[in-house]
Amino acid sequence: MSQKNTGIQMTGKALLFINGVPPKNLPETEDYAMIACSDGAFHYLKEKNFPLDKLDFISGDFDSHLGSDEAIYHDRFIFTPDQDKTDFHKSLEIIQERGITAVDVYGGSGGEMDHFLGNLTVAFLFKNELEITFYDEFSTYFFAPKNLILENVRGKTISLYPFPLTENITTKGLNWPLNNDTLDLSKRIGTRNFASEETVVINYGKGDLVVFVEN
Repeated sequence: MSQKNTGIQMTGKALLFINGVPPKNLPETEDYAMIACSDGAFHYLKEKNFPLDKLDFISGDFDSHLGSDEAIYHDRFIFTPDQDKTDFHKSLEIIQERGITAVDVYGGSGGEMDHFLGNLTVAFLFKNELEITFYDEFSTYFFAPKNLILENVRGKTISLYPFPLTENITTKGLNWPLNNDTLDLSKRIGTRNFASEETVVINYGKGDLVVFVEN
């Protein structure tokens, strides 16, 4: 699946691991300008033999003890004790401050669902500054631009989730198309559609829309 997003100029992409369900397979790292993790994700990266020397920073309040690694990687720790923000939120702030415009996030879902909803809400707060894409074992998901093209998706489940209201949605390439329709979290959502063509086009006018694409 590839995604085309018109209107966002990338100056680099970050890879960020946070403390949800760890990915079964770690992504390739060569194309990232920055690699970072929360203090909780640091543990599963170590268990998966991730090359920790590739990390640009480790952010958190460090309530998860890091043991002997504290001495080795101490220069990469960024202590962020603000309890009014999640570790994910604070990591995105650091990434944004360093001039990155796009972030791939692993460990953002699974486990306790309040964490998942909280991470989605944090992504909403940054959606105008950062192009954030989540990856898990089931799907890729993100806040969609108003004009979105998905390629190589025939047969995949595509879900459209209003956040909380999305107006004037028109789609092409979905089995159940929308034609200038409205999705409303309190009335109608667009989950469990699927791509009947290789290319899916999604356009909308007002509001915000989360798109989930099956792996």
